[in-house]
Amino acid sequence: MKLLASFLLVLTSLSAFGQKQPAVKIPELNQKIIDFVNLNIGKKVGRGECWDLVQIPLTENNAKWDGKYDFGKKIDYKKDVVYPGDIIQFENVVIDYEDEVKMYTITLDHHTAVVYEVIAPGVYKVAEQNTNMHGRKVAIDDLDLKFVTKGTVQFFRPQK
Repeated sequence: MKLLASFLLVLTSLSAFGQKQPAVKIPELNQKIIDFVNLNIGKKVGRGECWDLVQIPLTENNAKWDGKYDFGKKIDYKKDVVYPGDIIQFENVVIDYEDEVKMYTITLDHHTAVVYEVIAPGVYKVAEQNTNMHGRKVAIDDLDLKFVTKGTVQFFRPQK
């Protein structure tokens, strides 16, 4: 799974920046995925593919999934609670945003990431690898879904 463009830092809106969601109990399997991410920040997981970051902890924890890109129970991030440890699959996604200086376009043809932290509805910190910005090492980046202009963003809740 090679990315055509980097998954650069996506700016969060000023109103959401720094807001913390109330503490919630993270599902057990989600917590195991976050624990795996925490052990591997700055390291290459598996072959360094984005998919390896979820494949390994799902397999090690005997999760129910299809071994491809159906990572568990599909959830609707607009309606359902999103937890750290939920998995995001991007298909033909274009993200357009700008800062004070420049307009950016990020293309994610086929990319997998993990929700690392929920900042606000639709605004997350995500764990990922195989990006132009960080290479094949696990890093944490910002994602604000309001900047997605094209493609499919599917969230999954890992299942035992």
